[in-house]
Amino acid sequence: MAENSKNNSRKRAVAPTIIKVGANEMGKLPPQAPELEDSVLGALMIEKEAYGSVADLLRPEVFYKDQNRVIFEAIRALASKEEPIDTITVCEKLRSMGTLAQAGGATYVADLTRRVASTAHLRYHAQIIAQKATARDLIALAAQIEEKGFDETQDVEELMQEAEAGIFEISQRSQKRDVTQIDPVIEEAFARMDKAAKNDGSISGIASGFTALDKITSGWQSPDLIIIAARPAMGKTAFVLSMAKNMAIDQRIPVAIFSLEMSNVQLMNRLFMNVCEIEGDKIKTGKMKPDERKQMNIKVNVMKGAPLYMDDTPSLSIFELRSKARKLVREHGIRLIIIDYLQLMNAQGSSFGSREQEVSIISRSLKALAKELDIPIIALSQLNRGVESRQGIEGKTPQLSDLRESGAIEQDADMVCFIHRPEYYHLYNDDKTGKDLRGLAQIIVAKHRNGATDSIWLRFRGKYAKFQNEDEGYDPDEYNSLAAAPMENSVSIPSSMNNSMGESLVQPF
Repeated sequence: MAENSKNNSRKRAVAPTIIKVGANEMGKLPPQAPELEDSVLGALMIEKEAYGSVADLLRPEVFYKDQNRVIFEAIRALASKEEPIDTITVCEKLRSMGTLAQAGGATYVADLTRRVASTAHLRYHAQIIAQKATARDLIALAAQIEEKGFDETQDVEELMQEAEAGIFEISQRSQKRDVTQIDPVIEEAFARMDKAAKNDGSISGIASGFTALDKITSGWQSPDLIIIAARPAMGKTAFVLSMAKNMAIDQRIPVAIFSLEMSNVQLMNRLFMNVCEIEGDKIKTGKMKPDERKQMNIKVNVMKGAPLYMDDTPSLSIFELRSKARKLVREHGIRLIIIDYLQLMNAQGSSFGSREQEVSIISRSLKALAKELDIPIIALSQLNRGVESRQGIEGKTPQLSDLRESGAIEQDADMVCFIHRPEYYHLYNDDKTGKDLRGLAQIIVAKHRNGATDSIWLRFRGKYAKFQNEDEGYDPDEYNSLAAAPMENSVSIPSSMNNSMGESLVQPF
């Protein structure tokens, strides 16, 4: 009994403790392949063209042995200047960098070339080294998250976002695509062309439902990042909801909307206004005439079952969006994502020197997500106040330089569209063309990476928060009062931060 008691005491004394990667945890060593590291470095100093075949896979950080990491830094420095890579030049570069001793000396460097059996499988060996490094990164991240998970002062939501951000960064570093021979690309291009030819007209993407706009874009294309930008009160949310109605309700195309500003119920109220053509105040208060209630019931029945999915998570991070978008595509076959709006997103889990840098990461991540999922992503964006300070009908027209907070938005986007309603600035006629601008909105395609830039006109019906084709829904009586007394006979629906009906819309009433 005494011996058993002693054994139990010994077992308790050696209970394993959690130790970060880098040390032995329960006898485990971090993932590594030192023999392959030696062989790869030796091959790089023997084979003239070897570095170019593995340059996209290897970084100094992926080498587990300190000596090998230092040697690869010297090899990379030589390659960047297109200088010869062999034992002599590598030793000289290490000597000039002051790291020859850290690399194990000239003897160790020379000995690496003697450990090379063959260079035939160089890239495969480099892939293994990179995978081992990725595994180490994951272990280190897991240990860090585990340690913070035991800290009760840590906010769990922030910790989850930090974990997701860390995994996202690791996955971005490890994602490599092989070069593709032209034949399968030709086949895919022809398949898409044949599919487009079967559609009416020249629409090869997802039709927005606005005829003139679709002629410019040929529909929203995969995997484009489309930015739709405007000043407050121009109707950004109304525009994308009108499109969502055209796509998800009329065409039954699966669409997801991430609304960072409005709740799902507020968004649905706006959609009721759009589909049922009933004023927002009546929907908000529920005070409708019997014929209006009957009309609403009929229209709502048409909406039921539509493949339209809403998410109103506030302050959504790009990492949460990525996870949710993947699930939506996998489970519901989502073909287009709308984000309202970009500046309300964040990239928590990473540190940034400025908000501009954070917005740059968000826009770049949105483009990467569109490419990964092979679907169009439409993100709304605010414009800065530069528009307000300019005069005249041309001065009030938005420009690419008006994009708010980051020039990266313009750079990353495949298409940038602006919404411009001249009547908001009390401009009711175009002096050059004589066009009556009351109730009209100009959609300006300012950047189009794969096509032409142009502008078209849509009809904006403010009291229903609805955009239509220019030749639809025109009612002269609806706009006559605005021309006579624009300020007295108008109603402002403030932002959803202050009002349940959503974005500011100066509208005739």
